[in-house]
Amino acid sequence: MPEQRTAVVRRERSLPGFLQLGNAGVVYAFLVIVAVLSVATAMTGRPSYVSPDNISNVLDQAALLGIIAVTTTIVLISGNFDLSVGSVAALGAATCLVLMPTFGFWGAFVVALLVGAAVGLFNGLVVQFIGINAFIVTLGTMTAVRGVVLILTDGRTITAEEGAARDGLRALDSSRWVTPNLYLIIGLALLLWAAWRWWSARRADQPTNRADVLVPAVVGVLLVVVSPVMVLTLQLSQRATYLLLLVAGAALVLRFTTIGRRLYATGGNPEAARLSGIAVDRYRVVAFVLNGTAAAFVGVLYASRLTSINPTALNGFELTALAAAILGGTSLFGGLGSVTKSIIGALILTTLANGFNILNLGANYQGLIQGVVLIVAAGMYTVAIRRRQRTKLRTVDASTSGSTTPPETEREADLVVSASDTKR
Repeated sequence: MPEQRTAVVRRERSLPGFLQLGNAGVVYAFLVIVAVLSVATAMTGRPSYVSPDNISNVLDQAALLGIIAVTTTIVLISGNFDLSVGSVAALGAATCLVLMPTFGFWGAFVVALLVGAAVGLFNGLVVQFIGINAFIVTLGTMTAVRGVVLILTDGRTITAEEGAARDGLRALDSSRWVTPNLYLIIGLALLLWAAWRWWSARRADQPTNRADVLVPAVVGVLLVVVSPVMVLTLQLSQRATYLLLLVAGAALVLRFTTIGRRLYATGGNPEAARLSGIAVDRYRVVAFVLNGTAAAFVGVLYASRLTSINPTALNGFELTALAAAILGGTSLFGGLGSVTKSIIGALILTTLANGFNILNLGANYQGLIQGVVLIVAAGMYTVAIRRRQRTKLRTVDASTSGSTTPPETEREADLVVSASDTKR
């Protein structure tokens, strides 16, 4: 009987962990969408959808949403959520443009970031120390801050005046950076990742699934070998560069530092985290402050390209950021989420809009299809999480119940394995 349970667990681990549905579902969805759009553009005689120029455009279009999605994911991981980021972004832009004639661009830019941080601090303090629900607090903040924007702008579009300040505003998002060969970079990154997984398992003296190491190693070697022949370079805008730097920094902090582990513990089980000595209130307030600061930065980036701001700009941006995080598998109840997957979620939403524009389908069907994609993605993650929970229960049962197993349990396990094999 124990051998049967071990076989069940091994069959469920036949795929590398990072390729299983619960971990890579959003990546599969993104690849399917890109493949469909590529076929559609080819059939209609349009340029390739995955051309370097269009990839650069998609990254540029997804940058602002991606930045907010990263910090929104951090707030969600901590066990809260923030509905005010769209209004805070507009406030940051309006503050910067209003103060530029007096303080110059950089002075106004710093004040705008401080204003965004102050709004985030207010949200965090009210939620954590007064105890009002985050939905109510941030909904009220969203409305109040939008009113402040209307007051600052007097209900009109504000345009930056010609001069050094306007040049500084434009310089924040005007350059483009040509990347090295991405095939070589990705190949080397995969090799480093495989080496790190092998070394980590060896250092901890723990068994690891060979596929977790062999798959990225083999793919990495292939990409490095073909890189002299196949060349892929992109022109990254400044805002896309900001996004990539933020994602890299946030992912490293969440994955490899004590701060990241404590943040996950704060959202997953706040009472247990508090009893363990973690300052739960501090981590949650800091997450709000970070989100407000990032929102103000996004607002200034938005204004830098237009050199103006409309009082209704970025309205509804917060819901799109939440949708991107949910597409990435981030839990609304805290303790679960990944900034890299949230970026994939943002890319899915941007890719759909970009594909509709390229195919001249208009905006009539965008909301419908984006909503369906969101529901399907949430359903995929729900199914994957339930399967993972059942696997853990069977593993615990295999280690504690000895050599006897009720026939019903064995039959249920076989059915689950057969269903999972079918889905794969």
